[in-house]
Amino acid sequence: MFPGAAADREEAAYAVIGAPLDASTTGRPGTRYGPREVRHAGRSFEDYDHHTGLSFSERAVHDAGDIEPTDDVGEYLTYLEGTVSEYRESGVVPLLVGGEHTVTVAAVRALVPEVVVCLDAHLDLRESYAGNPRSHATVLNHALAAGARVVVLGARAGSREEWERAEREDVTVVPPAEVPEWEPDLAGQVYLSVDVDAADPGFAPGTGTPEPFGLAPATMHEVVRDVAPGAVGFDVVEVTDRDDGQAATLAAKLLRAFVYAHASG
Repeated sequence: MFPGAAADREEAAYAVIGAPLDASTTGRPGTRYGPREVRHAGRSFEDYDHHTGLSFSERAVHDAGDIEPTDDVGEYLTYLEGTVSEYRESGVVPLLVGGEHTVTVAAVRALVPEVVVCLDAHLDLRESYAGNPRSHATVLNHALAAGARVVVLGARAGSREEWERAEREDVTVVPPAEVPEWEPDLAGQVYLSVDVDAADPGFAPGTGTPEPFGLAPATMHEVVRDVAPGAVGFDVVEVTDRDDGQAATLAAKLLRAFVYAHASG
C-alpha cells in the first residue's frame, strides 16, 4: 500500500492505481517494478505538508493495488481504461503509477482531457516505434489522436519527424531552461503526466531512457503544484529499480505533491 493511502474504496477521493506495464522498453528494462518501488520510497515521508497545511493520510486516498499486465498490450490498455473510467465516474481522481509511459494512453482515453501536460525528456510523438504503435514513444501522438492539445515540458530529445510535428499549433514544447519560468495558461480539463526521465539523470538515474541536461526536482515539484488544482488525473511513469531509490523517491514525492495541491485548490 502507498503510505497514507488507507481510505476504503467507498470513501475515496483519490485512487492510486499501479500499472506495472513493461512491454516496449527500448533502454533499460524494469518499469514493471515501478509501482513497488514508488510505494516503498514513500515510507519515509512526513504525513504533513507545510505548503498546504494538509496531511496526506486525511486526503481519502485509496490504494487500488496493481493491475497486472497481460500478454496483449491492447487488451491491457482497454482494461486499464475501464478501471480509470469507473473511478472517475464515482468522483475519484485517478493517480496512475507506471510502468512504462504507454499506460498514460488508457488514462487519457478514459478521462478525455482537453489538454495533456507532460513532463518528459522525449517528445513521444511518434506514430510507431520499431513497428509498435503502442510503444512508450507514441504516447503523446495517442493523446493528440484523442483530441487533446499537448504541452511537453522539459523535452530535449526526439526524431526529426517529431520535432516537425511539434511545430503545429496543437503542440507546445517548453525546453528545460525555460520550464522554471513557465506559467500554466490552460483552458479546459487537464491531465498531468510525469515521466520521471524529465529529471536530469543525475537526480533520477533509475529510468529506462535517461537523457542528460534535464530538469531539477524542485522545478518538477513547482510544475506539479501549479497544474494539479485544475487536473482531472495524474500519473508518474518510467520508474525502474535500477538505482538506489532516487527515481522512485522523486516519483512518490511528486504524487503526494499532486494530491496536496489538488486538494487545496
